[in-house]
Amino acid sequence: MTDIIKLTAAETAAKIASGELTAVEVTEAHLARIEAVDEKVHAFLHVDREGALAQARAVDEKRERGEKLGPLAGVPLALKDIFTTEGVPTTVGSKILEGWIPPYDATVTQKLKAADVVILGKTNMDEFAMGSSTENSAYGPTGNPWDLTKIPGGSGGGSSAALAAHMAPLAIGTDTGGSIRQPAAVTGTVGVKPTYGAVSRYGMVAFSSSLDQGGPCARTVLDAALLHEVIAGHDPLDSTSIDEPVPAVVEAARNGSVEGMRVGVVKQFRGEGYQAGVIQRFDESVALLKELGAEIVELDCPSFDLALSAYYLIAPSECSSNLARFDGLRYGLRTGDDGTHSAEEVTSLTREAGFGPEVKRRIMLGTYALSSGYYDAYYGSAQKVRTLIKQDFDKAFEQVDVIVSPTTPTTAFAIGERADDPMAMYLADLCTIPTNLAGNAAMSLPCGLAPEDNLPVGLQIIAPVMKDDRLYKVGAAVEAAFVEKWGHPLIEEAPSL
Repeated sequence: MTDIIKLTAAETAAKIASGELTAVEVTEAHLARIEAVDEKVHAFLHVDREGALAQARAVDEKRERGEKLGPLAGVPLALKDIFTTEGVPTTVGSKILEGWIPPYDATVTQKLKAADVVILGKTNMDEFAMGSSTENSAYGPTGNPWDLTKIPGGSGGGSSAALAAHMAPLAIGTDTGGSIRQPAAVTGTVGVKPTYGAVSRYGMVAFSSSLDQGGPCARTVLDAALLHEVIAGHDPLDSTSIDEPVPAVVEAARNGSVEGMRVGVVKQFRGEGYQAGVIQRFDESVALLKELGAEIVELDCPSFDLALSAYYLIAPSECSSNLARFDGLRYGLRTGDDGTHSAEEVTSLTREAGFGPEVKRRIMLGTYALSSGYYDAYYGSAQKVRTLIKQDFDKAFEQVDVIVSPTTPTTAFAIGERADDPMAMYLADLCTIPTNLAGNAAMSLPCGLAPEDNLPVGLQIIAPVMKDDRLYKVGAAVEAAFVEKWGHPLIEEAPSL
């Protein structure tokens, strides 16, 4: 079992295709790993053992019939509990959807099934994807496998923890303000936010519709590229889906190089609030890029300093609108329906019981920002700042091919450390939010351990819209250099569970 769960997704798929391993053997090994360690980690909200084994058996039957298998056929995956999955509970980490069984699959779920990827179950997350630590889950926090007293990031901490604990070689996350990249950074894994609109949002429970984006999570850059290729592509069911070919991300990951590329370093992505060890590892990464043949260009993007403020007006405003559908009348939790309360009272009681503190905080903030007399002052002004941020990116990409930065200002903090300080929690997304506001693509990959605490540090790579292949080209080159330097991928350093 130990050997199987340590394989990359690409290696696993190759062994299944050749008959060296069966998909059932691989799935059983990962289910056994979940059973052995997830009581400590709490990465999963629901494990679909029967469904996963049925999918695995179908892959083995295809191989026995001589049918050609896809590049990820039989590979297990952990799916963030924000994507609807027919017949499997989808809670979005909230009590308001506790026990809800969707009657249909999200487009991402459909694509995974069509590619014969084995879905192990649904992972824990901050309620409605609102948070940076997975502490806002209504079902309890997830621990970071590097140190179970630390957060695994958020909102997709369950997916990142499942990877770091070797419970799955692949995972799916969503990124509204950094919720794929920040968890990847603090768990020493790889996470990618594709260009906005590159992966369908149909069937992905909405938080902030102009920012939300699903994407791949893995332990290597190539594995992330293989998964990216499976889930990306135009979807007529999503009005924001981009009708363009998927960039050649797998080819880029197989041919990593930064020779002759111009790599930008933004001066706004460092300074007060950044951990010394994070900056040290980032500076070493920049030096490494230079050694590998890249030209380093200093950039000034002044509007990035306003990104956090703009985000925390736009995202709550859109969440206030999206979460209005959870009224206790159509599906999910219903409280107070005993014949003595009106429909309005039932809705109020249901929301009081079903939504957690952070969700209520953001709904109130967003409702206020959208209210008559305040719309232009708050939401309208934030959208103007968003335009300035996009313009700063456009100017930057006239000078460089990609931009690099630390993914997060600090390494993983202790569970409970920022629970009573929302502003400190929000600062975890300082480096990731500008990309969501502009809609371009970004990746986080491990770039070493901080000397102060021996916890992972993430390097963020940012590319222009629909140039997602550049992420993988640069990421693969950096990863290969780090592996050569250390002799093994960083993830092998994670403590045994």
